[in-house]
Amino acid sequence: MTIASRTGDRRQVLQRRIRWIVAATIGYNLVEAIVAIGAGAAASSGALVAFGLDSTVEVMSAAAVAWQFTRRDPERWEKGTLRVIAVAFFALAVYVTATSLMTLIGRVEAEHTTLGMVITALSVIVMPFLSLAERRAGRELGSATAVADSKQTLICTYLSAAVLVGLVLNSLFGWWWADAVAGLVIAGFAIREGFEAWRGDACATSVGMILEDDEDPRH
Repeated sequence: MTIASRTGDRRQVLQRRIRWIVAATIGYNLVEAIVAIGAGAAASSGALVAFGLDSTVEVMSAAAVAWQFTRRDPERWEKGTLRVIAVAFFALAVYVTATSLMTLIGRVEAEHTTLGMVITALSVIVMPFLSLAERRAGRELGSATAVADSKQTLICTYLSAAVLVGLVLNSLFGWWWADAVAGLVIAGFAIREGFEAWRGDACATSVGMILEDDEDPRH
């Protein structure tokens, strides 16, 4: 088997892996969105509702990557998919910022919600694994979109942790402002990642490019 064929086979494996990871991400986020929005509405928790809506942004980002990797030539759609992911980051930042500011200005106090704590805690556990798996596959494949989407998933992890801490502090000490402040910090990270995705800066290096360099007699 030639190096070119081995590279082609490996690319197919990585593309198939990314499709499965993205499918799992979409499925989990749909459940997460339904549970979080329902629990947030019941407890009057703006942060928890925002967390649920963030899950729909993550679904949009993952769906864009899934669509890309169903194309015959995924690399052709790289730039457009990156722009969709960037917009998803910006939308997340805008919504979380607006919700956090309204919570701080209106001094909105949420009720205790066990279900909200459970779903955010579960997300803190599940999301890092999905993010890491997609980032590794994306970097080896040389897919900037997969790497960017893995960052979107990681942002979701940070937001999950922030909302969880806020819910716990509010329940234990009545610190109603804790999750809103954390949300503003997460919004800053989302804006930064959005600009990186828009520029196409995802630090992805193609395994094919590495193999080609190894075979180049000039090196």
